[in-house]
Amino acid sequence: MPGGIILFSLSLTLAYAAIMAIYLYGWRRLPVWEIPRGFTPRTSVTVVIPARNEAGNIRACLESVLAATYPSHLLDVLVVDDFSADGTAAVVQKIAGESFYSPRRYGGTAIMGPKRGQLLIRLLRLSDLPPPENAPAFGKKRAIAVAVAEARGELIVTTDADCRVPPDWLMLLVSAYETHRPRAIAAPVMIRGEQNLLQHFQALDVAGTMGLTGAGIRMGWQHIGNGANLAYPRAVFEAVHGFAGNAHHASGDDLFLLQKIARNWPGSVFFLKNAGAAVSTPAAADWSAFFQQRLRWGTKNAALPETPVRLVLATVFLFCCSILLNVVATFFYAPLVWVLLIQLAVKAGFDYLLLREMCGFFQRREWPRWFWPSFMLHTGYVVFLGLASLTRKQFEWKGRRVG
Repeated sequence: MPGGIILFSLSLTLAYAAIMAIYLYGWRRLPVWEIPRGFTPRTSVTVVIPARNEAGNIRACLESVLAATYPSHLLDVLVVDDFSADGTAAVVQKIAGESFYSPRRYGGTAIMGPKRGQLLIRLLRLSDLPPPENAPAFGKKRAIAVAVAEARGELIVTTDADCRVPPDWLMLLVSAYETHRPRAIAAPVMIRGEQNLLQHFQALDVAGTMGLTGAGIRMGWQHIGNGANLAYPRAVFEAVHGFAGNAHHASGDDLFLLQKIARNWPGSVFFLKNAGAAVSTPAAADWSAFFQQRLRWGTKNAALPETPVRLVLATVFLFCCSILLNVVATFFYAPLVWVLLIQLAVKAGFDYLLLREMCGFFQRREWPRWFWPSFMLHTGYVVFLGLASLTRKQFEWKGRRVG
């Protein structure tokens, strides 16, 4: 029995080392994208911002979009209010000059709001629209689908209402789009405003995930991304029928769509490696909010269509399980301590190498100081959230119980 445990543990350790080595290789091979000299954009863009109960965040989000360097005559901003109960729509209306937009085909009036320069912010409210057939009448996927149908831009760019975007965000995205003509672009996301251990842990976790995202896309065997910073042509969204086939999953507006696009057009997904394109998002404020957020993300993992993604998730989950089991087993069979030490050394070594790369990329030199406490949290987090996402399908999101 101990021999079997040792063999199983070391096999998982070797698999984890191989996976992380591939990711590191892929990230380092991924070139940094820069805006070409003299670049003048020609692509019309619709920025889609789903919002639910974001009255405290939406102003800063919209102001960061308005402050961007992208030409205003090519920009359309669409905020979709997802049955908010906190006055989100009123804040958006005020920012847009007390204007209200409701598409004619849904029986409303079409009142064009004022421009800031030539920029128009529009508001759509899901509460004003009739429920769709065979799909939820609410949620982020519904909000995005409605926005895409009403978008004026050729390129759809999605972000979240609690995010803030950097000045050259759209210039970087569009220059990559016009140069390479990808069917989808995934771009970096980072945590801002971290103050305690939990929030620094999230900052490192999200930074590491961005490394895995870019490397997986570069290597061509994994297509993941974050809906807070995603771009795709409107025609592509329509060609793959949007979220059809996965609309019943509350999460996955990013992963399901990217993998559907990659399946239809192999090699067509681009990762934009430039910290100047990184959208920032706040960390979950407490453990309860963090658990609900990660449970929402995790409930879709088993249904993801790409086999490599599921295999990597399963391997990392089993590896972390074996570490925790060996911690307990060493009390009953002392020689297992050497296996446990090898596992911890391999995980710590590869995790640190990846996170050091990502801290340098995001220019956050202070993050590595939180590596060891975050490392200790990570193993238990993977196991606990993995089990929870497999056994628990209900969670709360923005005051709404889902599942």
